[in-house]
Amino acid sequence: MKTSNLYSIDLKDLAKGLVVAVGSAVVATIQTSLQAGSLSFNWKLIGTVALGAGITYIGKNFFTPPSIKTPVNN
Repeated sequence: MKTSNLYSIDLKDLAKGLVVAVGSAVVATIQTSLQAGSLSFNWKLIGTVALGAGITYIGKNFFTPPSIKTPVNN
């Protein structure tokens, strides 16, 4: 499987970026809830963390040269 070309993004990159954004938002919510001692939602913090993580992941893939990934068989 070949990764996306340098300076380009494909649908797999966008999907993985979405997973990273959602996962980081969940972690941020859990962390702030544990610190506060109760379940609380700070939507501005959640959105900021999700946006930052998603953009960072997409940016990393945008500037990474293509490579061929081979599955590892156990």
